[in-house]
Order: sequence, then C-alpha cells, then structure tokens
Amino acid sequence: MSRYVIGDVHGQYDGLMQLLEECDLNADDTLYFLGDLIDRGSKSSEVVEWVINNNHACIRGNHEQMCIEAFDAPETSMLWQGWLANGGAATLESYGDADLLTKHLQWMRQLPLYMDLDTYWLVHAGVDPNLTIEDQTSLEFCWIREPFHCSPNRYFSDKTIITGHTITFVFPGVHPGQIAQGPGWLGIDTGAYHPKSGWLSALNLDTQVVHQYNVYHRNGRSLPLDTLTVPIKLPTFRRKTSSRR
Repeated sequence: MSRYVIGDVHGQYDGLMQLLEECDLNADDTLYFLGDLIDRGSKSSEVVEWVINNNHACIRGNHEQMCIEAFDAPETSMLWQGWLANGGAATLESYGDADLLTKHLQWMRQLPLYMDLDTYWLVHAGVDPNLTIEDQTSLEFCWIREPFHCSPNRYFSDKTIITGHTITFVFPGVHPGQIAQGPGWLGIDTGAYHPKSGWLSALNLDTQVVHQYNVYHRNGRSLPLDTLTVPIKLPTFRRKTSSRR
C-alpha cells in the first residue's frame, strides 16, 4: 500500500487522470488531496465528482473556502466578485446541474482543514508559527504564506508538513515542476493551471517518488523526491500583494 499526496488540481480533470496513470495505482493505495480542486481550469465539477465518488481524502483549500463564502453571501457581495475573478467563473461554467452544485457545496463544507498522518501533516497553505494548532483558523490553514514560509524553525519536531497553495516556482531558485523545501515542510503545488508550468504533482510518501504530468506538454515523469527538491533560502520571498490571493 502506498499513500499519495496530490497538489492543487484547479479543475484539470484530464491532467489528473493522466497523473494517476503515471502513478500506476494499486487497489489498496490511498490518495490525499491538498485542496483547491476547483477554479481556474474548465472541469472543476468533474474533479470534485470524481473525488467524491471514489471516496478519496481531501482537505479544504482557499478556493473551496472562497466558493463557500461566496454562496453564503449576497450576489452583490465583494466575496462573490473576488471568487469569480480568481477562477470561480470557470467553476460555475463547469456545472450544468444545479443539484450537482448543491451536492458539491455540501461536501466542501465538511472538508477538514488539515490531516495528521503521523509523521506527515497535510494542510493547504501552512500554519502560523506563533500560534498553537487549536488557536488557528481557516484563515491560517487556507491562506497563510510569508509567516509560515519565512520561519527559520520547524513547527513540528516529529512531523513534516506538506502544503499546496503557493506555486513552487515563485520561490527564489525553484524552477517549474520542482518541489520547495523549508524547515520541516514541503510545498508540492507545482502550478498545474499556470502556463509557466503546467505540472501537476503527486508525492508517494512511502517510496519518496514524485509523479508528475504536464497538462500543456502532455507528458509525464516519475522522479525521486530528492532530485526534485530545492531547499529555499531564508529569508524567502516577499509578495507585494496581500497573502489573501
């Protein structure tokens, strides 16, 4: 049995199916999704439906959070405008069935914000290094960037945090398709939707192999984690815009 952690899919259903072929899954393998199944790509509804129907584990990403908040707000709200502008419009277009959308929204609402796999700890964005787990909220787990990435210390002494959310090539010295590594964490969102990258990644926790498929070049590859991992230098990048993007 192998455990696979899959980075942000962002509506790339066809790419996800090709990635799973690259993984050469067995019936007893387990898949864990880091959130952001939806938005930007054209087949968000197909991705969510497939994950639900196959009962795969998934945590909530900031794009699921934006979707939930938009549907909880009036249509004139800035929450709606923010979600639509950040890929939500493509998600709505992927739904031809209002009942299916309602079903998926109910599923998104019950998604956990993190998963503890003993020596690995899965979360979409990261953690605030100055807060206990109990004091953190969806704002930290789904949205955080700089405070987490810039911390020089491990958050857990005995666990490696695995995140999506921040495309790895935005870190200095990290090229498209590579995995970012900080103190006690790995970032595996390799930018499946982004034209600069196109790589969708799945990390096998047990073999330490990264399986990837490029949605633009339509090719796959499987490489040892240590050959794709790039340690980031501290202090790391600073975004000029808000971390809530």
